[in-house]
Amino acid sequence: MDKKDDLDLQSFLPYLLAQAAEASSLSFQQVYKGRYGLLRTDWRVLFHLGQNGRMTAKEIGDRARTHKTKVSRAVRRLEERRFLTRTRDQNDRRSEHLELTAAGVAAYRDLREVAAAYEKTLIRQFSPQDVALLRRMLQKLAGAG
Repeated sequence: MDKKDDLDLQSFLPYLLAQAAEASSLSFQQVYKGRYGLLRTDWRVLFHLGQNGRMTAKEIGDRARTHKTKVSRAVRRLEERRFLTRTRDQNDRRSEHLELTAAGVAAYRDLREVAAAYEKTLIRQFSPQDVALLRRMLQKLAGAG
């Protein structure tokens, strides 16, 4: 171990971002897990399909930056709950198109309302300017801006 360790974990940006992400998602996690028994990747897949319509698992994985194995497991769980259907691509038999069922759309709409209300609660502690700045900074760090 270094004699002089000047890296303060409590102010190390990647650590702070992970801590903030975990703390800010806990209450919402209780809702999607409590109401629907969903895991984190499940609700992300559900939301991508709810917002974008028909997609492949690869498209979802790319957008969500989630490993294909995790997306595949989430798809299987959502299919078991009858929240989505899979249809083989006629041109590429290795690929499947995923779409929400009526039950999946209902769950998505319910959770979308909860998510919007929860976000309002989270951002209430900041000024609109701070929220806009935070969004821009996080998008930049995530590579989207």
